[in-house]
Amino acid sequence: MSEIRHIVFDIGKVLVHYDPDLPFSRLIPDATDRKWFFDNVCTADWNIEQDRGRSWEEAEALLIAEHPAHQENIRNFRRCWHEMVPHAYDDTVGIMEGLIEAGHDVTMLTNFAADTFVEARKRFDFLDRPRGVTVSGEVRMIKPERGIYELHAASFGLDPARTLFIDDSQKNVDGAIAAGWQAVLFTDAATLRRDLGARRIEA
Repeated sequence: MSEIRHIVFDIGKVLVHYDPDLPFSRLIPDATDRKWFFDNVCTADWNIEQDRGRSWEEAEALLIAEHPAHQENIRNFRRCWHEMVPHAYDDTVGIMEGLIEAGHDVTMLTNFAADTFVEARKRFDFLDRPRGVTVSGEVRMIKPERGIYELHAASFGLDPARTLFIDDSQKNVDGAIAAGWQAVLFTDAATLRRDLGARRIEA
């Protein structure tokens, strides 16, 4: 295992909480109806295309054409996005800031719609602390596609073999490893500290 020189953080569910159920438990109170809506209307596959760069206007129009009876809640997905990200994970943010203060090279690589990332950056000022970020919606590629890892490494001058990626999704971790990076699956801050310590990285 090569010595780590670069540390790359995912954002959603690693640094910032994300849960679409938060507003929709109010908008669609019945749990069965809400599950149907997420399984059949505003699905994860639909949402990830906004992370790839599709505009919300186009995304909403496509779904409203298919599900006109759900027009209001289709639009509510974007309208209520701010409720889906209510807080940061202070313990993980503390680790990231500690790494930066200790002199480690820290960047971020995230699947995020371009416009909602602008909102997130205004709300969470720690997102400006790392050296930089690659946002999928801006570069029109998403994890776990190999190209986005290669673009991030090239953009920030990272040596892939000496780069450690931290993500809550196993498929994104696997994508980083396939691109020649080292990577760990994020579950909680305590486990992340142990993973860093195993690589002789102190935060």
